[in-house]
Amino acid sequence: MNAQDAIRTTLEVSSMVLTSYISDLTDAELMHRPAPGCNHLAWQLGHLVASECNLLEAAQPGAAAELPAGFAEKHSKETSGEDDPAKFCTKQEYLDLFDKVHAASLAALAKTSEADLDAESPEQFRQMFPTVGHIYVLIATHGMMHAGQFVPVRRELGKPVLM
Repeated sequence: MNAQDAIRTTLEVSSMVLTSYISDLTDAELMHRPAPGCNHLAWQLGHLVASECNLLEAAQPGAAAELPAGFAEKHSKETSGEDDPAKFCTKQEYLDLFDKVHAASLAALAKTSEADLDAESPEQFRQMFPTVGHIYVLIATHGMMHAGQFVPVRRELGKPVLM
C-alpha cells in the first residue's frame, strides 16, 4: 500500500462511518445538537462538505467540486447557532454533495504523485499541515473528527448502536 492508497482508504472508511451514523436519521433529527454549545448535525455535515472543498482547492487548485451558491456561507461559523431547518439542506442533499466532493478529492488524489504529496502546503495551513500530503490526510480524517458528536445524538434519539 502506498501513501495514496492509505489516504484513499482512510477517506473511504471515514465516509462509511459518518454516512452509517446518519443512515437512519431524518432531516428533522439532523437539527439535534449533541450538547449545549455544539453544532447540530446538519451544520456539521455542511461544514464537512465545504471544508473538504476549501482544503482540496488549496492543495490542488481547480480540483474541488463546485458547491451550490451560498452553501459554504450557510455552514460558516456565523451560522453555527442557527436552528431554522429551512436554512439547511435535506439529508439527501448533504449525502449527494458528500459523494460529489469525495469523488473530486479521490480523483485529485489519484493524479497526485508521492513527490506532490511532499510539496509544501499553502501558507495558511503550513504551521499545522506542512505538506500537501498533510492536507489530504486532514481531508480523509475530518469526518472522523466529527463522527463522535453524532453518537450522543443517536443515543438521545434511541437509535441502535451501529459500530
